[in-house]
Amino acid sequence: MALCLVVWACKTLTSHSEVLYVNQGANIAPAALRMGRSDYNFMFTMKHSLFALAVLSLLFTIIRSQEKSAGRDFADRPPPPATAEAKSEMQKHLAAARAKFESNPNDPEAFIWLGRRLAYLGQFRDAIDVYTKGIEKFPNDPRFYRHRGHRHITIRKFDPAIADFEQAAKLIRDKPDQVEPDGQPNPRNIPTSTLQFNIWYHLGLAYYLTGDYEKALKSYRECLKVSKNPDALAATSHWLYMTLRRLNRNAEAAQVLNPIHDKMDIIENDGYHRLLLMYKGVISHEELLAETLKQTASPGSHSVLYGLGSWYLYNGRHTEAAEILRKITESEQWTSFGYIAAEADLKRLKQSSS
Repeated sequence: MALCLVVWACKTLTSHSEVLYVNQGANIAPAALRMGRSDYNFMFTMKHSLFALAVLSLLFTIIRSQEKSAGRDFADRPPPPATAEAKSEMQKHLAAARAKFESNPNDPEAFIWLGRRLAYLGQFRDAIDVYTKGIEKFPNDPRFYRHRGHRHITIRKFDPAIADFEQAAKLIRDKPDQVEPDGQPNPRNIPTSTLQFNIWYHLGLAYYLTGDYEKALKSYRECLKVSKNPDALAATSHWLYMTLRRLNRNAEAAQVLNPIHDKMDIIENDGYHRLLLMYKGVISHEELLAETLKQTASPGSHSVLYGLGSWYLYNGRHTEAAEILRKITESEQWTSFGYIAAEADLKRLKQSSS
């Protein structure tokens, strides 16, 4: 419909040499009798031209609005709600990071922390811009690709995310790993992840979200090699298990669960740990679902709900899976990996059923 209107408007505007008449037998509009045929034809043509211009203007406005809305869906979408106290604390950290950056513009740490603080407040476009400038200044520092790739995932730009993580993986080859400091520390204030862990973990996630499970598997295998503590092991094992189940490699998936037990000293990835125990049969899916549904929507609860939805999916219980996945996407926690993965699965389910 829109294309037809554009074609009509363009033809009308370019047909200046054509004469427009309104004739029905011998009847001519009264206006033509008063002002003469040529004046009437001129005015009628002008009205058509002005109307065509108005149609084109409206169409371009709609297109621009749609493009803007598409960007707003993620890059400019308001972040998930936070308490006034938490938001105030994040704003103070951002102000400090900005001040440090302005006084140390050649310090890569200052670049990275400015980007991270912007992202925590939901300013993802600005964070990506900071990382991009950091890459221009420090092209061989894998941390910039790691963090920019993460925020590309947040705004659903999976191909750029994959490109960033692949480049980061090249830059860490044969290099020692390093602990990655937490921007939002856990209760024990003990960082549980490293640079190499985060590169492989997020690369696996990006491939998983695009449905490329073979490449996701390869990335999670690499991630497992640098998962040196119980939290890292739980997180990697969960996504690795789900990836193998998606590939119908159930025997290998079962082997992933061998190191998992209920006495693991988990600091922050309790949801992934509970899911792994469910996969092992230590707890039931009904029990885990019931306790998770009682929780307030959060990235943590979404991780568990997504794991449950995915479990239903690869066990052929598509109706229950879709119900849980939709529940996740009805919340405001749109930046969580569980939400993003649920969104991707629902899209694939819709495509497969159409």
